[in-house]
Amino acid sequence: MQIDLSSKESSEIYHLLTQTIVPRPIAWILTENKAGAGEPFNLAPFSFFNAMASAPPTLVVSIGKKPTGEEKDTRVNLAEGELCVVHIPQVTHMQAVSDSSKTLEYGDSELKHSQMDHCDFEGFALPRLADCPIAFGCKV
Repeated sequence: MQIDLSSKESSEIYHLLTQTIVPRPIAWILTENKAGAGEPFNLAPFSFFNAMASAPPTLVVSIGKKPTGEEKDTRVNLAEGELCVVHIPQVTHMQAVSDSSKTLEYGDSELKHSQMDHCDFEGFALPRLADCPIAFGCKV
């Protein structure tokens, strides 16, 4: 079968790619919100993510826009602060990952809504999810 992607909406292309490129890791990214913006951290999943190099170690993620056309909170936070923690969620996190994908107002924390706990990430400025065994401290 050959599919002409030029005739498809971006949402259709997204679903085609995410349903055919498997296995496909999910990046569950924690960033720090701007001071005074409400809750201190943002947590969001991203479908378009992977490792690209080992020297230097390089992870890449594609961050789209909110349905309103605004920049996603993760993008805003990375432009401001440059640090993030990329988690690789486990199957036990499936519902929390799905819940954290909802569009919230800036400063309204997915951590608070999901009741996910975070803890110190030794040697890194941001915390990590306590229940997620794989986490990478990253800088843009």
